Amino acid sequence: QVQLVESGGGLVQAGGSLRLSCAASGLTFSMYRMGWFRQASGKDREFVTAISRGGVNTYYADSVKGRFTISRDNAKNTVDLQMNSLKPEDTAVYYCAAARQIGNTLRPDDYDYWGQGTQVTVSS
Repeated sequence: QVQLVESGGGLVQAGGSLRLSCAASGLTFSMYRMGWFRQASGKDREFVTAISRGGVNTYYADSVKGRFTISRDNAKNTVDLQMNSLKPEDTAVYYCAAARQIGNTLRPDDYDYWGQGTQVTVSS
């Protein structure tokens, strides 16, 4: 029933920008904390950013602070990730995830639902 569908991935030059979007259905969107994770080839899935149910509180991995911005629109059931000043090390598959938990949500196990991922490749 629950679906999270990411879009907006692609190839971009270093220093460029990209905006990802995640559309949710089959759940009461405003009751879930939303997050983005990424997984580079051969590496574990890692936390990127998360946003609280009402969109007031945001959390970022140190590696993306000042460059990435998460936002949500509860009327549209979407969460976006604006990525600026992209670096080759940002290259990964990016996943949207939803967590019923309202405490700390830094681990993949904290999340109940996942999208299929979208590829982001940053060239040098």
